[in-house]
Amino acid sequence: MTGQPVLLYDGDCGFCATCIGFAERRIGLRARPVPWQFADLAEFGTTRERAEHEVLWAEDGRLYGGAQAVARLFLAAGRPWSLAGHALRVPPLRWVAHWGYRLVAANRHRLPGGTPACALPSKRR
Repeated sequence: MTGQPVLLYDGDCGFCATCIGFAERRIGLRARPVPWQFADLAEFGTTRERAEHEVLWAEDGRLYGGAQAVARLFLAAGRPWSLAGHALRVPPLRWVAHWGYRLVAANRHRLPGGTPACALPSKRR
């Protein structure tokens, strides 16, 4: 897998879709956004369980998840966003970013664009 990076996200989640729209309009998303529900996850070397757990950035045969996927999104966008991307890769900000990502992911149904369905496991949606 080479070429344009791919951003795998939860296509059933309103908050995730809102974030993708924001990234496309305001950040300059330089990846192909693909709902994980429509992706061949094995092609990316991942599983449904991981894709349900976090956003994934696939590039040049490597896979980054959660806060590090967001860092890659920022890095690819160029300045000024790439400065945030670099910062999110370095401890202790990396650790804070991981914690913050987990907090947002656990509460995405409460955030703008989120719906009660965002809180349900995908098997129950």
